[in-house]
Amino acid sequence: MHQYGIRITIPTSSTMSKDHLLGKDWASYRWYSSEEARDRAFEEMRSQPYNYRQGDTIQQILEKVERSGSPA
Repeated sequence: MHQYGIRITIPTSSTMSKDHLLGKDWASYRWYSSEEARDRAFEEMRSQPYNYRQGDTIQQILEKVERSGSPA
């Protein structure tokens, strides 16, 4: 089964990339069964979350990825 995903990382300049927090190599993935579902989620994730304070910005890097086979 082909899967479509979003890889989430943080900028090296982010406070959360410190070794005692998430670390510089931290990554998370979200997987979807269709390219359309992944693309919709990607656009939603690019938007500023509604619960952030005015002036705060989300620090994340989003990348579309794909893989074949079963999820790990």
